[in-house]
Amino acid sequence: MGDCSVPTDQSSTNPEDSSKVYSQMKLWNDVRQFVLVDGRSKRAACRKFGLHWNTLQKMLDHPQPPGYRRSAAARPRKIDPFLPLVHRWLDADRKAPRKQKHTARRVFDRLREEHGFTGGHTAVKQAVREWKQTHAPAFVPLEHPMGEAQVDFGEAKFWLNGVETKAALFVMSLPYSDAVFIHAYPRECTESFQDGHARAFAFFGGVPARISYDNSRIAVKTFVGPRQRELTDGFLQLQSHYLFTEHFCLVRKANEKGHVENLVGYGRRNFLVPLPQVESFDQLNELLRRGCTKELTRSLAGKDGSKGERLDEERVAMRPLPAHHFEAVRVATARVNTLGLVHFQGHQYSVPVRCVQQCVTVTGDVLRVRIALGTDTVAEHPRQWSGKAVTYDPLHYLPLLERRPGAFEHAAPLKHWNLPVAFGVLRRTLEADWPYLPRAQRPAGYTTGTVRFIRVLRLLEEAPLADVTRAVQRALELGIAGPDDVKLLLESQREAPIATFSLVGRPHLSGVHVATPELGAYGSLMPGAKEGAA
Repeated sequence: MGDCSVPTDQSSTNPEDSSKVYSQMKLWNDVRQFVLVDGRSKRAACRKFGLHWNTLQKMLDHPQPPGYRRSAAARPRKIDPFLPLVHRWLDADRKAPRKQKHTARRVFDRLREEHGFTGGHTAVKQAVREWKQTHAPAFVPLEHPMGEAQVDFGEAKFWLNGVETKAALFVMSLPYSDAVFIHAYPRECTESFQDGHARAFAFFGGVPARISYDNSRIAVKTFVGPRQRELTDGFLQLQSHYLFTEHFCLVRKANEKGHVENLVGYGRRNFLVPLPQVESFDQLNELLRRGCTKELTRSLAGKDGSKGERLDEERVAMRPLPAHHFEAVRVATARVNTLGLVHFQGHQYSVPVRCVQQCVTVTGDVLRVRIALGTDTVAEHPRQWSGKAVTYDPLHYLPLLERRPGAFEHAAPLKHWNLPVAFGVLRRTLEADWPYLPRAQRPAGYTTGTVRFIRVLRLLEEAPLADVTRAVQRALELGIAGPDDVKLLLESQREAPIATFSLVGRPHLSGVHVATPELGAYGSLMPGAKEGAA
């Protein structure tokens, strides 16, 4: 009869396995009690418990099952001669890119194609598994001091005005308190890197003494040693303002800031599932901020107090916020080309045509681009991040189009200008009443309907679109459509209504009587009125 053995690990969580271990151990104990304590014969024990003589002898020799033991040496496996080669490949993978390492399938294919291996894939998988188990990295549990932070960028998707959009997530975490701050940006760049820090410091209520980073090009210009880095100007500007100490991870050692690495995924799963549907980045970031604030009410396993309470303790080890806010902007100078455009970071933005061929200062933050001529801001646009976009403001080109109305129909800045329907009606009315005439046939003071329409559009330079639209609609109702008429109606809308004069509190005026004037005399001023008419 074969060896009688039971599993030696009696901590199994499977109820059936535990029951089996107990019954076998119970049998073992009963047999030994029957023979060694009660003094019964071995033959009686074999009959009572149904055991083979050799099995009974083994149970009497061992106080508990000795486990499985081979009766003969194992036969050599087909994979054994190839194990040194496999181990060399796997060891070389330590320096290979993370996504280009050997899999068990790739090892199997190479052994078969390059070295004539005739064994099976299962044996190769087992060999690779055994090597990885014996070479698995070990990590030392860390106790994070107060006042230290970690920073990373991640990606997430969301719905922006019905379009699936990718956002760059700036994440800063404080390992001691486990507080986290997450902010979304259209793109990972110097401006978002700087702005994320400024917002995170304001959220935490202080500046961490030391911050850990990976080796992003936003922060690192060149490597000068294992830990030493030559930093970019953008990073140095930020550091000079907030006066924190930097710490950069070793190359391909992101585990040195593993706390924030985990929180990038945590924020995606807990704050952005399902994909939010928002109308702006501001709305998305308000959602993220609420999630980060709510996190402060949670408690850490094995730690006293909530995250918010631990953050209050941690502020003692943080620097106070500077008195002046940090402006996360990129500043450049540029010359306006003959098309009224300024180049900035791979994109073009329009300015008023009066600025053509002049030098301007361009200031870009994460969301806006501002263009100044001297000390005057002459243009402001949403910041563009995708493609080689050209951003126009149609108002910038109206003065030029007024002088060159022939270009109005095909002007690129007006192509996507979606004005209310009333403007289209006004244009057709003006062009019908004042058609194009050759210059020689134009009477004195004649202007075409297109020029008159452009003059109406120029009212948008000084009044909101809604106000000008109401004036245009009122002009069409009255049957008057000239630019002067629309301007007069626009100004009348702005005038405050005349308040009724009250006699309350003025008793001395109650006796004053003003006679109603006779207005008929003014009829004599009308054309065709008879002389002397009263």
